[in-house]
Amino acid sequence: MVFWITALVLTLAVAMMIAVPLIRRQDHEDGNPDVAIYRAQLTEIDRDLDRGLLDPAEAERSRTEIARRLLAASKVAAAPVAASKQHLLLAALVVLVIGAVTFVTYTRIGAPGYGDVPLQARLAASEEMRANRPAQALLEQVAPPPPPVDLPEDYRAAIDRLRDLAPERPDDLEAWSRLAFHEVELRNYAGAAAAQERVIAIMGDDAGVTDMTRLLDLQVVAAGGLVSPEAEQLIRQILSRDDGSLAARYYLGLLYDQTDRPDLAYRLWRDVAENGPEDNFHTASARQMIEDAAFRAGINYTLPALRGPSAAEIETAQDMAPDDREAMIGDMVASLADRLANDGGTAADWARLITAYGVLGNLDDARVVWVEGRDVFGADPAAMEILREAAQNAGLIE
Repeated sequence: MVFWITALVLTLAVAMMIAVPLIRRQDHEDGNPDVAIYRAQLTEIDRDLDRGLLDPAEAERSRTEIARRLLAASKVAAAPVAASKQHLLLAALVVLVIGAVTFVTYTRIGAPGYGDVPLQARLAASEEMRANRPAQALLEQVAPPPPPVDLPEDYRAAIDRLRDLAPERPDDLEAWSRLAFHEVELRNYAGAAAAQERVIAIMGDDAGVTDMTRLLDLQVVAAGGLVSPEAEQLIRQILSRDDGSLAARYYLGLLYDQTDRPDLAYRLWRDVAENGPEDNFHTASARQMIEDAAFRAGINYTLPALRGPSAAEIETAQDMAPDDREAMIGDMVASLADRLANDGGTAADWARLITAYGVLGNLDDARVVWVEGRDVFGADPAAMEILREAAQNAGLIE
């Protein structure tokens, strides 16, 4: 009820702001402007008579003529009264239209009947939702079946034999690794996740982040895209080893998005979406979902276009063979330079181009970009700090 009262008061306030000027009688509508002129002339006649500039007879004739004109002008002045009634009807119509449009708009795109949800209540509901999620096994049972895959019968028979063989060899890493791989080929993601879990158990401390990430991917797919408590535990383990893991950060954001915390999902996804490799599955997924999460979190965010190699990609290229490195970076740098020249970009984009030229050893072009960047972002201290760091890494400045 409080909402409707507040909405009604605000709607009426806005409507009255528009309606009041329509019904307010302006100064020039108080009467015919000639009335004021004739009254001033009568005053002037009295003043001239007192100063002896007019004789009484002439003054009386002038007063009579002006009085006649004043009477006629006064009758014409009654016309604005009818106009004000029209304004009153127009103002009433404006109030009704604004009220009707407001009500219809809210009933169509709003949430009529939806109760108040204070912030603390929403946070508590989110935590309860997260704590009461179904386990991985239950999610796998209710997940929609994957589309069928057309494979030879002898291949399927071979996998059936492998399924029987692997449990008989609980410590056979190769058998379980092959089973995990072939279960994916058969779209049996739950079986693949179970096999990959056994692979990690066999490897023990030798299991790396890549092995754990593969298991995480399989668990989420097997659960129909939902992040189970077991998957969350695996996310934490991955982040404890590599806090920059794209997969772990993406899936943690997905967990928050699924438990009504789009604000936290947005924070995790932004770095993944903006700086992750373009051809990476987790980067592409984050880019697809981040704008919706930002909207639901009340954040005005537009996903920037991918504009070239990330800093991580450029650093990786430094370890490649010179020819391969130059071929890979050369294409990316040419594309990035062309985009910046035609469309402009952020300070981070300019910094990437400076760094890329530095890796290629093209210091002259790097210096040109550095000088142009100072001209563009010289008034922005934060942007200049980004550019200055890139210039230092490229060896342009101390």
